[in-house]
Amino acid sequence: MDVSDHDILLVGGGAAGLRAAIAAAEVHPKLSIAVVSKVYPMRSHTVSAEGGAAGVIKADDSLDEHAYDTISGGDWLCDQDAVEAFVKEAPLELVQLERWGCPWSREPDGHIAVRAFGGMKKKRTWFAADKTGFHMLHTLFQTTLKYEPIARYDEWFVTKLLVDDGRVLGVVAIELMSGRVQAITARAVVLCTGGCGRVFPFTTNANIKNGDGMALAYRAGAPLKDMEFVQYHPTGLPFTGILVTEAARAEGGYLLNKEGYRYLQDYNLGTPEPKPVLRSMELGPRDRLSQAFVKEEQKGRTLTTPYGSVVHLDLRHLGERTINLKLPFVRELCLKYQNLDPVKELIPVRPVVHYMMGGVSTDVDGCTPLPGLYAAGEVACVSINGANRLGSNSLAECLVFGRRAGRAAALFASEQRVHHRNALAQAHDEQKRLESQFLQKSGGRERVAAIREQMQATVEASAGIYREEPSLTRAAAKLRELQERAEDVSLDDHSHTFNTELQSALELGFMLDVAESIVECALHRSESRGAHQRTDYPARDDGNFLAHSLLFRNEDGSSRIAYMPVKITQWPPGERIYGRPQEPARETTAAVDQSRQDKQSLPARRAS
Repeated sequence: MDVSDHDILLVGGGAAGLRAAIAAAEVHPKLSIAVVSKVYPMRSHTVSAEGGAAGVIKADDSLDEHAYDTISGGDWLCDQDAVEAFVKEAPLELVQLERWGCPWSREPDGHIAVRAFGGMKKKRTWFAADKTGFHMLHTLFQTTLKYEPIARYDEWFVTKLLVDDGRVLGVVAIELMSGRVQAITARAVVLCTGGCGRVFPFTTNANIKNGDGMALAYRAGAPLKDMEFVQYHPTGLPFTGILVTEAARAEGGYLLNKEGYRYLQDYNLGTPEPKPVLRSMELGPRDRLSQAFVKEEQKGRTLTTPYGSVVHLDLRHLGERTINLKLPFVRELCLKYQNLDPVKELIPVRPVVHYMMGGVSTDVDGCTPLPGLYAAGEVACVSINGANRLGSNSLAECLVFGRRAGRAAALFASEQRVHHRNALAQAHDEQKRLESQFLQKSGGRERVAAIREQMQATVEASAGIYREEPSLTRAAAKLRELQERAEDVSLDDHSHTFNTELQSALELGFMLDVAESIVECALHRSESRGAHQRTDYPARDDGNFLAHSLLFRNEDGSSRIAYMPVKITQWPPGERIYGRPQEPARETTAAVDQSRQDKQSLPARRAS
């Protein structure tokens, strides 16, 4: 087996991974740094982020306001020390990104342009039209090219973390082009592999988002935190699940039911901003909007399509000039994937799995409880998102905690003197497992696609927008059955060159671990909080569950759950209730003018 050695290894080439690599190179220019990614870095999922990145920049805004919006939007499950660090450093990271070349959109006077995003009282979301992630990823990637110590393993797939004497010492990875299995040793490993949306059947996430990093850390002994909190985005395109960015509603888009009625006025959305000039009812937190959709569906006020129930997103009143200037990608997606023009037509949308608030448990510097292992971005849970992430916090999170994790890993690696002998024995064992379990195996009765589809259907039915104990219990049993069946998977492709079937089988194993963690944590949290809504426990229970769930893997493959208190600094828990609308006159309309918007907007008050 070939072996390569580096001081720091970044697993994942998206925004968090590239920012961590740059930070590590800046701390210790002589350290050997490598980025291993199963896709070319420019194809990382960051490229699909549309709306923007949050950071205080305007004179009427403050760090405390950004922190409070984040904490209350997360239903008080956020660690407040981490949130305070995040809101302080986010603007600095966004300015740094501009200095590296990110083309932020500008006001006519040259100042940075910001837009409103759901759950935030002030406009603080920086954007580059509606291709923010695309431009951020380009900027970070081209910046890494100037650092000679940063090597890349493009299109390599990590299958195992190497752990010896309780420390992470590298990974085993497959070069997808050749099928060659190689050990890549390191003094510190930083996981930046993104989320796990493909565990669900309908998601905004690309096919590469299978929870790889979460499962790798879990199998190695690191706990997963808050895995029950899965965010649905309220506006995904039916059939494809492609995201229509929250920016569409930030620019003034309306959500209409089948009667053409702005139905969100009938629900308590937790919108804290009383000024309609800054926000509309469509910019409530994502969990509340997704829950409102389900209620509309139950009332029979959604439209039925071959791809499920939908409501309409109306952008027509914005006009072609505004759409082309600020939402060009939304128009492009609608034309290509729905065969409609949002300048003239309504966009069918439905809630779609978008983001994991949970992940590998880390501190504010990306350190996991497993020495030598760090994590940043969506794969990690540093606990700034709590029970519901506010839109546009995630891109800034990748920058802030990518930098922190990269820096911490560099400082750790510079002090280590490691022998890899035992770790290399593990690498040989992993190579034998890949051969015997997949490439040389014959006679298996199970198919990857069949198990994957059953897993997705099981998780969607039990751990969707609303959950209850009986369905979660059945799901836990079904997932254990699927784990056993996955051991008998048979491959048709036994070649080594770009064996995508082998990759799918390995990803299925990761997804099953993650699916079990979501269901197990959801079953044990007997309350409703943010994106975790239990119909059998509809109230939030701070007395018993103002705590993070920690899921540990036992040696026999079973799991156990512990709880860790939430860190409170300035803001004691309060209710996410900001007033109810007065009884509005019900109106049916396709395009609502500004005066009608003022009339229908939710009155609001600050939470206690």
